[in-house]
Amino acid sequence: MKSVLTIHNLIKEAETFCNFMSEENHSELLGVTDGKAVGTYIEHRFQQYLLDNYIVTIGNSAKGIDLPEENILTDIKVTSITQPQSSCPFKNARQKIYGLGYNLLVFVYDKQDAGSRCSIHFTHCTFIDKRRTADFTITRRLREMIEDGAYKEDIIGFLEDRNVPGDEIVYDDLADEILKFLPEQGYLTISNALQWRLKYARVISLDNKVDGVINYEW
Repeated sequence: MKSVLTIHNLIKEAETFCNFMSEENHSELLGVTDGKAVGTYIEHRFQQYLLDNYIVTIGNSAKGIDLPEENILTDIKVTSITQPQSSCPFKNARQKIYGLGYNLLVFVYDKQDAGSRCSIHFTHCTFIDKRRTADFTITRRLREMIEDGAYKEDIIGFLEDRNVPGDEIVYDDLADEILKFLPEQGYLTISNALQWRLKYARVISLDNKVDGVINYEW
């Protein structure tokens, strides 16, 4: 009988998935250079693997996160090692400071074609707790500023200098919240765009030295 998926099992199964996927010949991907197509293939394979083994709800990635149940609340990201990054929906500027609001499970792969064989080698698999999904530089500097006794005007000026999306009202509200609730240190690099652009180079190099970030590396 299938058991209900937990975060602990999700992380362990992600490692198992990477191991057996690295052994397969993914012939349907021979000659495919579209990173989105490769990512969708890997994501769907992992979702099906979870469905085969656990009681789990799979969300619609076009409208929300992939694993939306409250006890999991995790979005799956797949990215090439050549440029480990992906996009996610923009909700509000607060996400840069207090995190995306959900966990991330990031698969980083290296695809190689050789003759009739297509290999997918996973270089990293990283689980990022939602507490750690804010922007690294912004949260680090804000934490330093608060420790140094920054005033509200200092916080607003910093948010403006960093081009955090928003207007005077957004900055004013954020500054009040930051002074009241110290942001946790984030470890993503979040670039402004129509969607957030998430960059993972820093987070996949942490080597399990940060609470809330679990890395497997091959």
